[in-house]
Amino acid sequence: MPAARKVAVIGLDSATPQYMFDRFADDMPVFTALRRNSLWGPMRSVDPPITMPAWSCMMSGRTPGELGVYGFRDRAAHDYGPLKFATSHSIRAPRIWDEMTEAGRPSVVLGVPGTYPPAPIRGAMVSCFLAPNTQAQYTSPPGLADDLHKLTGGYALDVEDFRSPELGRVSQQIFDMSEQRFEVARHLATTQEWDFLSFVDMGPDRLHHGFWKYCDPGHPRHEPGNPHAGLFRDYYRALDRHLGRFLECLPEDTAVLVVSDHGAQPMVGGFFINEWLRKEGLLVLAEEVAGPTPVSAARIDWKRTTAWAEGGYYGRIFLNVEGREPHGTIPAAEYESTRDLVAAALEAVPDDQGRPMGTRALRPGELYPEVNGIAPDLLVYVGNLRWRALATLGMGKGLYTTENDTGPDHANHGDTGIFALSAPGVAPGQAVGLSLYDVAPTLRALLGLPQHGSRRPVA
Repeated sequence: MPAARKVAVIGLDSATPQYMFDRFADDMPVFTALRRNSLWGPMRSVDPPITMPAWSCMMSGRTPGELGVYGFRDRAAHDYGPLKFATSHSIRAPRIWDEMTEAGRPSVVLGVPGTYPPAPIRGAMVSCFLAPNTQAQYTSPPGLADDLHKLTGGYALDVEDFRSPELGRVSQQIFDMSEQRFEVARHLATTQEWDFLSFVDMGPDRLHHGFWKYCDPGHPRHEPGNPHAGLFRDYYRALDRHLGRFLECLPEDTAVLVVSDHGAQPMVGGFFINEWLRKEGLLVLAEEVAGPTPVSAARIDWKRTTAWAEGGYYGRIFLNVEGREPHGTIPAAEYESTRDLVAAALEAVPDDQGRPMGTRALRPGELYPEVNGIAPDLLVYVGNLRWRALATLGMGKGLYTTENDTGPDHANHGDTGIFALSAPGVAPGQAVGLSLYDVAPTLRALLGLPQHGSRRPVA
């Protein structure tokens, strides 16, 4: 693969093959034309397929286990306290822009998850939605924030409270944020010096979580004739127009990669994973909760507890191991057998209709070549990610619900995103077997950076 003079990565968080490649292909003439001239195809995400760490895995070529980051929140110690939010300081492996800085070459990085607080690089960085607000230092150099404020009148880090019943406000903010993100990308592409440019638009992700049941007739809770039924189509048409204007500002020989970190799918419902642990006698409360309570706030009888869980798009089971946790109950010699029993029991749980659920309970040591930080003892894909794992106690709804425990949500993550690479010397056509871990070596080849690791460029 010949090196390109410039490389631009357009990240669309949660963009899914079924929409980008199929359902809305005719509504997206710019992307469809780009795809015809690209090496493209569905791309397998990481395990777990979560925004944090997926973008950092993509830009480093490392697994979540190697990074020691398994989601937005991770254990900081073998205690019973709440999980700690991951930040850019959690990512210790160099990402592509770090490698470019080391080589003395400039980059522009905009909104890529895992970049707050921003790090000084050769070039410019605008950090991600994890920044608390724009009063915090969210750009490097710091003065870039003033430039963005003048350009936008108020830079949008994210959609405020996107899990909200205020559908009109949320949808408008999603459209506005995507338009602004592409506008800022055009501005930086034409005013900054760069050989590598990477930006991420969170709009598709926020749209999917807020509106999937309204737009997908196949969603189990779809409401026919609802006023938001055409929102997905309208958004993807607008996204295509933004893409077209951005591509017009790039030098003609720029290599362009359009990519997503994971896909999305309908959320069938929620499974109260800690309530299941209680039912199985694996989690014991010292005092009954009075209403909805996060597991970290519940009074747990740790001397009688075998396991507890945190939730989200996937579930995390933590075992209470003697000599590891402060009040461990599982003898170290029984760790593997206990974990196997819990995994088998979870995988046997039926859905709310008594049918096989298809849950998968995964072991970190089998997923990753290295396991750093404090990984969950089991990564649980409830219903193979079609059900959300709900950690809240005291909801009073049994084990199953049709809703989320942290606000309205109609989509869960899928394990397959998109990949479309248009670059000099890369033959167009559909590719099979693409992996998110192919991105970093491909970018290194395009940028003329040294390769490391076992993965090789896609072409």
